[in-house]
Amino acid sequence: MTPTITAFERSPDGGKGLARDTRVRWALEEVGQPYEVRLVSFAGMKEPEHLAIHPFGQIPTYEEGSLCLFETGSIVFHLAERHAGLLPADSDARARAITWMFAALNTVEPPILELMTARIFERDKPWSEERLPLVKDRVRATLDKLSVHLGAADWLDGAFSAGDLLMVSVLLRLRMSGILDEYQNLAAYVARGEARPAYIRAFAAQFAINADIPMSGSSSLDT
Repeated sequence: MTPTITAFERSPDGGKGLARDTRVRWALEEVGQPYEVRLVSFAGMKEPEHLAIHPFGQIPTYEEGSLCLFETGSIVFHLAERHAGLLPADSDARARAITWMFAALNTVEPPILELMTARIFERDKPWSEERLPLVKDRVRATLDKLSVHLGAADWLDGAFSAGDLLMVSVLLRLRMSGILDEYQNLAAYVARGEARPAYIRAFAAQFAINADIPMSGSSSLDT
């Protein structure tokens, strides 16, 4: 059965690949699974039909038969468990890859989201100029450690995995801030992720919704 994911009818980022459905699209492309997309408006996300799938009224969701999932980490993990290509066969390497999935979402992403909030939603506050440097320092403190771990390696732990997929997706949120450019190895790491054919297809599919251009690749729209 072809799964269906939900995505913004009009993404707040204008199709820059930062909406979280891009992460799920990327995972589906990496494992070679076709999928359909149901577009949801901001009003639609608060409707009972959508809340029955995602109780917090967000996107993406994942539906496959009677299975309904929400939260990108859970969806990506489900795909990685069910299909080859995102988790190593070796049990120890597999466990490490899963650990990096958690690290991306629980350790690295929170200060980055805090920075985005400070730059976009709090910039008109009287205390914004004083707070912003503190938030940036918290981001750098996390990136310092991540940069040391990655070193000169291509990926976090040997071959590309779901851990890298989520980590690259998280780090992409830093591009507009300029902080990512302060870490040459992390910037190159993100560029490697973006260069993967599966990411290119996922990005194009998400961008096409916002650009009103025909989609190509393994995804399709159910409007």
